[in-house]
Amino acid sequence: MKRMRDLSVPVASGTATGGTATHPARSSVIPGQTAFVDAYPDYVDTAVLDELRATEYRYLDDRNHLYLDYTGGGLPAEAQVKAHTRRVEGQCFGNPHSANPTSEASTALVERARAAVLRFFNASPEEYTAVFTPNATGACHLVGEAYPFEPGTRFVQLADNHNSVNGIREFARARGAQIDTVDLVPPELRAAEAEVRASLDRPAPSALRPFSPDGDGGARFGLFAYPAQSNFTGVQHPLEWIDLAHRHGFDVLLDAAAYAPANRIDLSRTKPDFMPVSWYKLFGYPTGLGCLVARREALARLERPWFAGGTIQAASVLGDWYHLADGAAAFEDGTVNYLSIPDVEVGLRWLSAIGMDTVHTRVRCLTGWLLDRLTEARHSTGTPLVRVYGPTSTEARGGTVAFNFLDPAGRVVDERVVARDAAAANISLRTGCFCNPGAGEAAFELHREDLRLPGLRTASTLDEVLAAVGMPTAGAIRVSVGLASTLGDVSRFLEFALSTYLDRFPDTRDLPSRLAC
Repeated sequence: MKRMRDLSVPVASGTATGGTATHPARSSVIPGQTAFVDAYPDYVDTAVLDELRATEYRYLDDRNHLYLDYTGGGLPAEAQVKAHTRRVEGQCFGNPHSANPTSEASTALVERARAAVLRFFNASPEEYTAVFTPNATGACHLVGEAYPFEPGTRFVQLADNHNSVNGIREFARARGAQIDTVDLVPPELRAAEAEVRASLDRPAPSALRPFSPDGDGGARFGLFAYPAQSNFTGVQHPLEWIDLAHRHGFDVLLDAAAYAPANRIDLSRTKPDFMPVSWYKLFGYPTGLGCLVARREALARLERPWFAGGTIQAASVLGDWYHLADGAAAFEDGTVNYLSIPDVEVGLRWLSAIGMDTVHTRVRCLTGWLLDRLTEARHSTGTPLVRVYGPTSTEARGGTVAFNFLDPAGRVVDERVVARDAAAANISLRTGCFCNPGAGEAAFELHREDLRLPGLRTASTLDEVLAAVGMPTAGAIRVSVGLASTLGDVSRFLEFALSTYLDRFPDTRDLPSRLAC
């Protein structure tokens, strides 16, 4: 059994206590365990995570809670929260924008965390910097509002983007840039590389005017944005597209929010220009903090439309001028979250001590078993129990599984039914479109003409939209595993799925109205 390498934050000892019920994660014998280990023998190399589940994440089993929304947010270890408390109780910290002792104490920890981010992603401080933001959405907003879009430049996006990336198109549209979207191809809902190449190579309607030569004498024609991993289907898109886009003269925004929690990213080899990250998705705590990891030369090309406290070297009201600060400081508006940013370093130490390869192996094994069991399940009518959206194997995919349950007649079970039933069983999963409408539209085989019908833009309710386009439901079910997941968790969910939906017609009465996707 693997043992934890030395941690700079303490690991609690002992076993989980506080409950009298027998929880699946604690059971010594789990149904199907032998078959699982035979199919995924590497799982035994991740036993350290079972130790941590029983100590640092004991609150899950103490409350008999099944958490399956790691793509929505990771879970904090008790040691992380205790480290924050000790730090705040043990020293006085103040606003970093000063030279007094409390300010300097905060500044030192913020800069230490910034350096830890670059080390974690193996990024050279000479080439990259880290800008702390409220979340990954804030990182995307920084790029969108400041990217030098203009007529003749282009914004190329994958249809699989999270809405935080989709929103960049509105900045591009407002400044006259061309917008191109690369569609997804069923059944795995990946993008064809030939289509990516064709889109990057397509000229803008007006004469293409490259802007801002970079340090190597090249030029930039626009921005290409895509996720390293889909937050809808778990598809992992090729990182090689970064070099491909660079060869076509594009900057690249690589959304790493769903990918980074269980996959190693080496920025000495993979070189996106902008990489949004969400820290609570990696290690649960703190929330309200993200990061834009950016190449310094790409950051220097951005043109901020305003300035704020903390972003300037100097400004004048009477003189009507300002000078932005250099590097990351020019993008960190106002006072940074100086009491929580040091927790990022704690979380990165925590993950590094466990080992990203260990987390990746566990997520891969549990995802594979979940897909195996769900896709083999059949009603007595012969109808599959589920319809999976995206890959049904572990090849080039992460720990996010999107699907719908089908009833014995093959009809989609309303996602509101599943949300209701899962909550009653104390299971946290996700239902809806997961802020990724492009992947949802591809999953439900909608086409551009379906979504450009008169009246859709002015529909007053989501139910009216669904009726107009003929969709059977508002979205999918999303189950995702992560660092603290166990075989017991997956087994418990499978038992819930089979006992609740196999050979049953669910009760659809008294469902709430859909307010939004």
